[in-house]
Amino acid sequence: MRESAVIASFYLEPADGQPLMPFSPGQFLTFSIEGVSPGGTIWRNYSLSGSPHWSDRYRISVKREPASAPTYGPGLSSNYLHDDVNVGDLLWARGPEGRFMLDLQSSRPVVLLSGGVGLTPLVAMAHALARQGERKVRFIHACESGEVHALGDEIRRLATTGLSTHFCYRNPRADDALGRDFDTHGIVTRELLQSLLPLDDYEFYLCGPSGFMQGVFGHLLSLGVRDERIRYEFFGPATVLRAQPPLVTKASSKTAEKSGSSSDSAARLIRFADTGVTISWDESFDCLLDFAEAQGLNPAFSCRAGICSTCMCDLREGQVDYPIEPLEMPPEGKVLICCAKPRGDVVLGL
Repeated sequence: MRESAVIASFYLEPADGQPLMPFSPGQFLTFSIEGVSPGGTIWRNYSLSGSPHWSDRYRISVKREPASAPTYGPGLSSNYLHDDVNVGDLLWARGPEGRFMLDLQSSRPVVLLSGGVGLTPLVAMAHALARQGERKVRFIHACESGEVHALGDEIRRLATTGLSTHFCYRNPRADDALGRDFDTHGIVTRELLQSLLPLDDYEFYLCGPSGFMQGVFGHLLSLGVRDERIRYEFFGPATVLRAQPPLVTKASSKTAEKSGSSSDSAARLIRFADTGVTISWDESFDCLLDFAEAQGLNPAFSCRAGICSTCMCDLREGQVDYPIEPLEMPPEGKVLICCAKPRGDVVLGL
């Protein structure tokens, strides 16, 4: 189903007729797509954009990705889905999974902030919150214009249940009407957020392209929002959101090792052997990949979900646990850092 000039929705039903697995709003499916890449199978994650209360079908909403530069061609999976997938075709997907989930047990007011196709997991959250009907919800979405604005009418219909909306168009077209199609001409600024959000203890959920995410994240921090109130989906190094130096540098690695072992005998030390960085594990991180990026390292990654094995590296010492089970366990002496946490001290080949 065409949602905008660049985004289409795909409704998925189980091929075996069995009940679908329930999902938490914000989670995604991981698709295995063959025949579109000379390298063989590719794996892609697409957020579930439908209501978690649709028991008979899932929905994903996919943006067609054009060539981003002369050396980078158009998106293989997105163009395949747009051009070659028809009603009745079979797709292989794993999931639902992912750590970006709406907290349905909380009673705090919610702000859903999205840019571009980043609205997809937040639409699922909006459906769940509208059905719940107990919390104040503000849905703020930014995009270029009405031509690329997807699922807007659907969100407006949900707004009748108590959810309020605000749409920002950076470059509205001549037929985009202020007050009808969009509410603000421009981008999401600190001043806009301050004007839309009366003082309250909100929970924020963010998803969008890197520039949007970095800007909005910074605006929220400058307005005094605490880190623990901001949750986000971001397929890239989380450190991009924060203008701050690494937690530890090579020059201070010995100090980190000493302080980690003396101040807390139970501290788990993570040593990145190829760079000489050693630091105590911080339990606030979801996985070793996020932790490595916080140290200024740039490990290879792709799916960030234990599917593609791009992040696999040497586990030279120690043991790890997998809170999220990968598609296939790595060989002995290897670790998938995108979904692993240390069981004790570990030494990684990074």
